[in-house]
Amino acid sequence: MSCSIKESDPRHIHISDYNYPLPDDRIAKFPIARRDQSKLLLYRNGEVGEDVFCHLPDYLPKGALMVFNNTKVIQARMHFRKANANGEPLGALIEVFLLEPADPSDYELMFQTTGHCAWYCLVGNLKKWKEGTLSREIDIKGEKVLVMATRGAIHGTSHRIDFEWKAADNSRISFAEIIDAMGELPIPPYLNRETQESDKTTYQTVYSKIKGSVAAPTAGLHFTPEVLAALDAHGIDREELTLHVGAGTFKPVKSEEIEGHEMHTEYISVRRSTIEKLIRHDGKAIAVGTTSVRTLESLYYMGVKVMRNANLTEEQLHVCQWEPYDSPCDVPAVEALRSLAAWMDVRGLEVLHSSTQIIIAPGYNYKIVKMLVTNFHQPQSTLLLLVSAFVKGDWHKIYDYALSHDFRFLSYGDSSLLIP
Repeated sequence: MSCSIKESDPRHIHISDYNYPLPDDRIAKFPIARRDQSKLLLYRNGEVGEDVFCHLPDYLPKGALMVFNNTKVIQARMHFRKANANGEPLGALIEVFLLEPADPSDYELMFQTTGHCAWYCLVGNLKKWKEGTLSREIDIKGEKVLVMATRGAIHGTSHRIDFEWKAADNSRISFAEIIDAMGELPIPPYLNRETQESDKTTYQTVYSKIKGSVAAPTAGLHFTPEVLAALDAHGIDREELTLHVGAGTFKPVKSEEIEGHEMHTEYISVRRSTIEKLIRHDGKAIAVGTTSVRTLESLYYMGVKVMRNANLTEEQLHVCQWEPYDSPCDVPAVEALRSLAAWMDVRGLEVLHSSTQIIIAPGYNYKIVKMLVTNFHQPQSTLLLLVSAFVKGDWHKIYDYALSHDFRFLSYGDSSLLIP
């Protein structure tokens, strides 16, 4: 295995070099009426043009593999009121924002659990909740359910919150039912508005399946059943994986150089059959969204890790922020993926569960992703760095075109197809 080719180290990139003017009226506050009628910017070999999103299949090579993130946004924002002197819930409003499962730590088990669970959470109005248990009575299927929340230890920038709940008739209620009944969908903060009932539909992809994200993989919001059928008719091979998008996706880069920015950890699930399909496509894929990019590129480095040490656990496959730059490698993608598949076979794993903290910035050498469908991202964001790395620094041309041709920006905005 040769690992002699070193990617450029992006640590000293100045985030101020990735700024651009984004007036508030260019941020789409709501989606357009029909998802697939959004505008599609086309960047192909340095040339920029545009079309309508429903025509996307026309620009993709027949037989290519397109990879989607099938995560589903949960109603992660929960509200409680502190009890007053009379024990009535009329005191300060406390917001508990679910970030990551603590007990059980597995997402699927978490949403099935009944009676008790714990999450790592952000807490709004924390100074008003110094001690004690918060409670709120909700209605589920006509039954009264008392939900209680107790603060635990600090976990990084979050708090462990233990939840307990009990139905008046002692029926078994899952945590999935609890958040569906009392949670609120967490739309992005830059929309500067309250969540509306319509967001429950429009802020989910039509192929969302696996609950766990606190933000949508927004490139996927443009797809409709009709576009998916057109991709199939065009001979595009479709595959899904899961990366649960964390609140850190909105975390601004506050340091002057990106070396000072700590990337958030996100949890991924990838089927053995998906890796096999990537191998059949010679380790090449079209990624729908930056979350699919981060997952696919992380799979490469997980494969490299097991080539170096076959005794690693799933947890040890975690890809650290600077790993691609500290341990660069020129192993072909298909070879790394075969090693990862073989490692799974030895352990009898049909699904790989691990995590990634990867930062993709100019200087990064893409291993698997050859084309990218993505929305337009915030100035001075790590997502803009990812795009710049993909188009070899040509992001200004793309964003200047979008700004001067009435494209809508951010989560509910328009999309682009990037082919370097």
